[in-house]
Amino acid sequence: MLELLHDYWLYFLVGRYPEGPLGGLALTVLLASLALVLSLPFGLLLGLARLSPWRLLRWPVAALIHVVRGIPLLLVIFWAYFFLPSITGHESGQFGTMLAALVIFDGIYLAEIVRAGVQAVPRGQVEAARSLGLNYLDSMRTVVLPQALRHMLPSLVNQFVSTIKETSLGTIIGLAEVSFIASQVNGLVLTKPVQVYFLLGMTYFVLCFSLSRAAFWLERRQARLLKAAA
Repeated sequence: MLELLHDYWLYFLVGRYPEGPLGGLALTVLLASLALVLSLPFGLLLGLARLSPWRLLRWPVAALIHVVRGIPLLLVIFWAYFFLPSITGHESGQFGTMLAALVIFDGIYLAEIVRAGVQAVPRGQVEAARSLGLNYLDSMRTVVLPQALRHMLPSLVNQFVSTIKETSLGTIIGLAEVSFIASQVNGLVLTKPVQVYFLLGMTYFVLCFSLSRAAFWLERRQARLLKAAA
């Protein structure tokens, strides 16, 4: 194990960078972070549309959410890999393909997080905002969403954990994230698959466990704040 770390730690961390494109653990974290940042506004819009009083907006969005949640991410990646080039007219590359798939997939799940966060806000807050003359969009923007965001924070951290694990599927399209790098290292050393994949598993565990504990801390802090406010 120590010999593997000594020989391949830099390759495991950044891939072939700076001689080649960025890869390894750095690419995994970058991809997951970009996917969450870009999918957040997408999920916010879908979540608000899901709660919209207008049926022509609410029903198509609800149908889209149910369809995407009912299919595996692997299929979304294949769609992005083969469908995006036919629309844009040029190859998007492994990174762009995986990022697009994650934004779509995570945006759908974030929409449900937004919906749950908004519905957790007491109904009286919405009624009070409407009684002050605010329309639906203004009441959401100034009254409901700031309160809902506090309820959503732990779930957003948990979604980031899921996104980090989802990046491993980039291996199937040749994206040089940390799982792909581990497979290449295993092909180089040949005789140490247990050590290589144990190291990979521990890497995911440290990242995801740290973020899970952060989500747990946020939940407890939120509970203390709500208790103090009451």
